Amino acid sequence: MPSLKIRTFKGNEIDPDTTVTIPLGVLKVSSKLMPKQAAVALQEKGIDLNQILELSHNKDLQGTLVEIEEHKKNEKIVIAIE
Repeated sequence: MPSLKIRTFKGNEIDPDTTVTIPLGVLKVSSKLMPKQAAVALQEKGIDLNQILELSHNKDLQGTLVEIEEHKKNEKIVIAIE
């Protein structure tokens, strides 16, 4: 089953510092269980969780949806469907 993967990277590390995996079949329910702090953090980065939910209905969609690099914080966030 495909999943939504959210990975955060610190510095120039190849391996993610944090990985969140949510199966697409339960994404709608999972998004409602997500802590408000996490949802706010996504919004602050310009990521619309509702838009990701809509995209997840497209069975042909796979790969990286969003990649955000914050050079001042030396951090990168990658959101993908795998």
